[in-house]
Amino acid sequence: MGVLHRISGPVVEAKELGGARMYDVVKVGNEQLTGEIIKIVRDTATIQVYEETSGLKPGEPVYSTGEPLSVELGPGLLTSIYDGIQRPLDKLAEKGGAFITRGLSANSINREKKWDFVPVAHVGQKVKHGDVLGTVQETDIILHRIMAPFDGVVSKINAGDFTVEETVCTLTADGKEKPVTMLQRWFVRKSRPVAEKFDPNIPLITGQRIVDIFFPIAKGGSVCVPGPFGSGKTVTQHQFAKWSDTQIVVYVGCGERGNEMTEVLTEFPHLEDPKTKKPLMMRTVLIANTSNMPVAAREASIYTGVTIAEYYRDMGYDVALMADSTSRWAEAMREIGGRLEEMPGEEGFPAYLGRRLAEFYERAGRVRCLGTDVNRTGSVTIIGAVSPPGGDINEPVSQNTLRVTKVFLALDASLAQRRHFPAFHWLRSYSLYTDTLDNYYINNISADWVELRKEAMALLQKEAELQEIVQLVGPDALPEKEQAVLLSTKMLREDLLQQSAFHEIDTYSSMKKQYFMMKNILGFHHRAIAAVEMEIQLKKILELPIRERIARMKEVPEDKLKELEFLGTEIEKAFDGLVVK
Repeated sequence: MGVLHRISGPVVEAKELGGARMYDVVKVGNEQLTGEIIKIVRDTATIQVYEETSGLKPGEPVYSTGEPLSVELGPGLLTSIYDGIQRPLDKLAEKGGAFITRGLSANSINREKKWDFVPVAHVGQKVKHGDVLGTVQETDIILHRIMAPFDGVVSKINAGDFTVEETVCTLTADGKEKPVTMLQRWFVRKSRPVAEKFDPNIPLITGQRIVDIFFPIAKGGSVCVPGPFGSGKTVTQHQFAKWSDTQIVVYVGCGERGNEMTEVLTEFPHLEDPKTKKPLMMRTVLIANTSNMPVAAREASIYTGVTIAEYYRDMGYDVALMADSTSRWAEAMREIGGRLEEMPGEEGFPAYLGRRLAEFYERAGRVRCLGTDVNRTGSVTIIGAVSPPGGDINEPVSQNTLRVTKVFLALDASLAQRRHFPAFHWLRSYSLYTDTLDNYYINNISADWVELRKEAMALLQKEAELQEIVQLVGPDALPEKEQAVLLSTKMLREDLLQQSAFHEIDTYSSMKKQYFMMKNILGFHHRAIAAVEMEIQLKKILELPIRERIARMKEVPEDKLKELEFLGTEIEKAFDGLVVK
């Protein structure tokens, strides 16, 4: 037992804390507030407290638990809403009301609920760490796999209803029988082991056209979404959660405004999973840590989220981790660093900001899971929103994030003000996965996908050059060929890249639909340029009724894609008629 010596906001010092180790969890004061040791100098331990510290006074006791900060893993995680240190918010509300009372604690996973355990392994079977011992139907759409926590031989395995603390299997290891329950604990700052990490060569299909066509994300990739207030970060993450081809979603609201987090907490339970028509919450874990909650817990919430994501990855699932926003996490580090009197780096952030961000994003990846089943693979894709002050991405958090992430989706305030959503700027965004994913698109979508994409991007870049001339002399001063280019790029922007998250059909586009849409617009462009070169007036091209059908491509349902395929022939006929006239 130690004694409180000094208090500075969420950072306190304790003397005479015997056997203290870095990152051990401690209980501080008479109210047993949860904290974590972050610095040790001789017999003095510096502790960051995850709860409000007002009212603490020197002389109060400090107890060490002797264990680092860890999360509970097992059936019951899905559909849960936790705070930054994995305390269930509904249980805290039952105990202490709408505002979290200090010193409250509750089990992260329900200890009374019984789960139907179905054995997969059999008595006498040799199992390795990570092998599946049995399964539990956690929700209607997710099968939870109970994995062996160490190597051994199955000496006993039971079927039936059990709580997470009851023994479901006994493994013999090193000549001793060891019980295995459905509940595991894992230290949050240590990534879970894997058998092998794969190259990022399979795309994460999001259904958002601008992302899938121009800035593809790989399964197990890392994405940075910086943007100013009101540019659509949260709606973008909702879309990725609903439509990306992942089975599990972990959403970390890290230091966001209370009203914004409330919106997420009230909307997510009502969102329908489009694949199964069940509530999206059945495959979601929410971690809510608003800006008025204790600052130290904000720092922990990111690690809590990524550890839960890795746990489901180890079962063989593809997981999308949404972190909204890593800027608030960095601000928490800055505040703690200031109270620790550390030497500040750029803009007051700690000098280790870049390393911490890299450690977090490096936990993304597509992997072969531990165990004897070589075909069990899983992935964690990290999509981190960044909220740069004033939308300036030259600040340290954005720059350090760009250094370690492979996809940069630049949200643009001017596009959002023009009601162009999603407001990703096509000339500022980039993806470093484009080349590694090309073979997938050529083999699975179409042989000319890469050529079409390159041509579409070249046209958008050409438009930016022409717009500078237009601002000086007006559009009518341009030659008709250049005016035809502006017509084509307007169609690319408005008919392909613009997408409504709230339209029942346009909210999602399959890769085949995206291909036909892009091919039809570029087909129109080729014929328009050819017609202008044959001295057909641009005015007549503008009057073609086929343009309206191109504009309505986004409203074609997925089961009627033949219409889009046939539209290419219609475009050819329309221009052939123009030439004959």
